[in-house]
Amino acid sequence: MKIYRGYKFRMYPNKFQEELINKTIGSCRFIYNYFLDKKVTNAYNGIKSIPELSKEKTFLKEVDSCALRNSIFNLEDAYKRYYKNLGGYPKYKIKGIHNSYKTNNIKSAYKGKYYNSIKLDLNKKVINLPKLKEIPIRGYRNKVDFNGLIKSAVIRKEANKYYVSILVEEDISLPKFTPNNIIGIDLGIKDYLITSHNEKIKNTIKINKKRLSGLQKGLSRCRVGSKNRYKMKLKIQRLFMKIKNARKFLIHTITNKLIKENDIIAIENLDVKGMQKTHSIAKCLNETPIYELKRILQYKSIWSNKKLIKIDRYYPSSQLCSVCNYQNEKVKDLRIRNWQCPKCKRVHDRDVNAAINIMLEGLKIYIKTYERELMTP
Repeated sequence: MKIYRGYKFRMYPNKFQEELINKTIGSCRFIYNYFLDKKVTNAYNGIKSIPELSKEKTFLKEVDSCALRNSIFNLEDAYKRYYKNLGGYPKYKIKGIHNSYKTNNIKSAYKGKYYNSIKLDLNKKVINLPKLKEIPIRGYRNKVDFNGLIKSAVIRKEANKYYVSILVEEDISLPKFTPNNIIGIDLGIKDYLITSHNEKIKNTIKINKKRLSGLQKGLSRCRVGSKNRYKMKLKIQRLFMKIKNARKFLIHTITNKLIKENDIIAIENLDVKGMQKTHSIAKCLNETPIYELKRILQYKSIWSNKKLIKIDRYYPSSQLCSVCNYQNEKVKDLRIRNWQCPKCKRVHDRDVNAAINIMLEGLKIYIKTYERELMTP
């Protein structure tokens, strides 16, 4: 089975390479905004006009041409999403916010030798990129080589640090699926994740709100365009990057544990966008990345040949008694955290009971699906 896997490295470019990266980011932003202003919806029409545009804007000749073409393809994708009602009308890219560009790995041959525009050497810890040549990198200390083909690279500048994300096409062999155990997962706000095994995982990421508000207050006092404002802005960016990396580490730790220990995972399919419209919980949802957990769990289950079953969002998992299946509509009130079933008199923890019901519903769905697959010739 062929999959696409991404690897992110920290880059340490010299001054010339830093300048060229910044020029390429600026040129890609210019190309995107230029063709957006011209309302060019077809990427190939835009690509044809780049050579003529380069004669007028000579700075476009200095940067990677593949990155410029990818910028036009990004604009075409934005228009397609808009026409399919999947997003709003494309907006202009702003300097300092969209600091990245993409380049493809172009393969060529000359006199029997094969060349790639992107080369990665993990032994020497260097990466070779178009126009930039060799740049020292750091990351994946225990990895010696990639068993796959590099398709593209995204160069990104975040908080005055440079990163490269490599997309690799890999061929993996899936293990045999043997359904030995199942787990139900209830996603929450107070507790990040509650399992049917009565395990509660809290969101351990602490945001230093006092420091953040102090930095933002200091930023508002700095004169626009001054060096002190730039330094303050950099401190805020690095604080947010630290929070982002901590969240990413937490999610990967949780998903790796779930995939390793369980064969069937049942999870509720929450309407996160709809929930964010509720003012009382919107802020908590932003600090608890539920959608990201589901997304990562989705592709990891495919890679490990495990079953991820999504339960309908309207399934009353919190209201049903996991013992006698009695539905108690009074539990719709989110303030009720523990309740006693009027029928069987069993006392339930709201979240654990919901996780057990999700597990049982996931088992029913799996049995129905499995029976259908057996009956299909």
